[in-house]
Amino acid sequence: MLSGQMPIFVLKEGTQREQGKNAQKNNIEAAKTIADAIRTTLGPKGMDKMLVDSIGDIIVSNDGATILKEMDVDHPTAKMIVEVAKSQDSAVGDGTTSAVILAGELLKQAETLLDQGVHSTVITNGFRMAVNEAKKHLDQIALEAKDDKTLKRISMTALSGKNTSLSSDFLSDLVVKAVNAVADERNGKVVVDTANIKVDKKNGGSVTDTQFINGLVIDKEKVHPKMPSPVKDAKIALIDSALEIKKTEIEAKVQITDPSKIQDFLAQESDTFKNMVEKIKKSGANVVLCQKGIDDIAQHYLAKEGIYAVRRVKKSDMEKLAKATGAKIVTNLDDLTSAALGKAEKVEEKKISDDRMTFITGCANPKAVSILIRGGTDHVVSEIERSLNDAIRVVALTKEDGKYLPGGGAIEAELAMKVRNFANSVGGREQLAIEAFAKALEIIPRTLAENAGMDPINTLIQLKADHEKGKVTYGIDFTENKVGDMAKAGVFDPLRVKKHALESAAEVSTMILRIDDVIASKKSGPSPGEGGGMGGGMPGGMPQY
Repeated sequence: MLSGQMPIFVLKEGTQREQGKNAQKNNIEAAKTIADAIRTTLGPKGMDKMLVDSIGDIIVSNDGATILKEMDVDHPTAKMIVEVAKSQDSAVGDGTTSAVILAGELLKQAETLLDQGVHSTVITNGFRMAVNEAKKHLDQIALEAKDDKTLKRISMTALSGKNTSLSSDFLSDLVVKAVNAVADERNGKVVVDTANIKVDKKNGGSVTDTQFINGLVIDKEKVHPKMPSPVKDAKIALIDSALEIKKTEIEAKVQITDPSKIQDFLAQESDTFKNMVEKIKKSGANVVLCQKGIDDIAQHYLAKEGIYAVRRVKKSDMEKLAKATGAKIVTNLDDLTSAALGKAEKVEEKKISDDRMTFITGCANPKAVSILIRGGTDHVVSEIERSLNDAIRVVALTKEDGKYLPGGGAIEAELAMKVRNFANSVGGREQLAIEAFAKALEIIPRTLAENAGMDPINTLIQLKADHEKGKVTYGIDFTENKVGDMAKAGVFDPLRVKKHALESAAEVSTMILRIDDVIASKKSGPSPGEGGGMGGGMPGGMPQY
């Protein structure tokens, strides 16, 4: 610096900043902490976590995505790891715990290489090469899912370890039925839209009271006690306009000077509703499901005509009802014809727990169906709902792709061996990173063994020996707590879940490794005109490491 020249301050005094190796170490530590927090939940013998919020509400779950979503995470890098779980859950519905544990282990292995002087760019290049090699082998190892028996085993694998494991056989049958019902073939490809499977829950009863409905359940009761229930051979009208007299948009006042005219006014109002019901009756409908309100007078006339009616049905349910019954949603009653009606064998009101619900069953070829979950308490039914949603997603993926892999850590053990062999052919410093990737893959079978109370070192040695002999499907058999054939045990995972978990873990770990500077950014506060501005706002605080 020239004499007399003033120093230049780029960052505000007191701005929090972590640089170089210190930043990398803190980031890796944060990621490892998140991974360690959910490690014990992996596998059929994994433990549950109880999450308690500030007002004392609790969630008991061992679903990785749920735990991470509910955890109060402050560290920026830890938030990146939580995003991996969210991405995995939204994309494929399962494998969240595996993806996070693998990401944590990749960073742990990378930390060892960084301490040995290997540059983070070399490590990230090695990881990318390793994940591409692993994906190639995944496609080669994948088996074809040809029948419902395989789909059921995949569902049971997804449900194992959850609170539903005792009823997994029963629940898996329902899941496969539901997925098969909504599966559609488009341009020679099977497509399963899981949004068409409506999962409802009501506490009371036992898990085995959970039922599959070949149609839909609506959490609404009939609007008038004198309406018939059940209605057999139902002709269903779906109306998305109100069966009420609309209020005027501008303020209006009706002034009646002659008392005899009051009756005329009321009669005219009554005739309006009578005409509405006449139009519904003329179409041949004996069930009306309305998205908006139904006036009391209209309810009376509908009941008089023996028409079953439900009001304020959710828009999403209306769309599902159209797919389930084949009805068209009409806005104007003049458009309601017999061609616009849907069909079902039976529509009835049933009392479930303390609530009354409408069951629309026996639809001929429904493209939307329901599963009604039952269980002893709210916590039980909520956990079953989370588990069933996972199972539905994995069965749907397998139905679409027609490919699955052996589970129980078998695939990770096989990939670790293949990637290690690939590392020997690469050479250079990248070889060290590829070997580290292979070692990180072994965290999945190792954790599964630990959570089952097995000796992790002996189990890994046995697993490696079996895979060296070409036993690709050998993993950890939890029924006998030993290494066994996953194909015989029927422990399967969808190909897409494993592929996405590998990609997500590799992507987030390489992103974290490339960060060498963590700087507090400006707070997003009020606009300059509101007293904030560039000069007035304090720099945003970063969490203490």
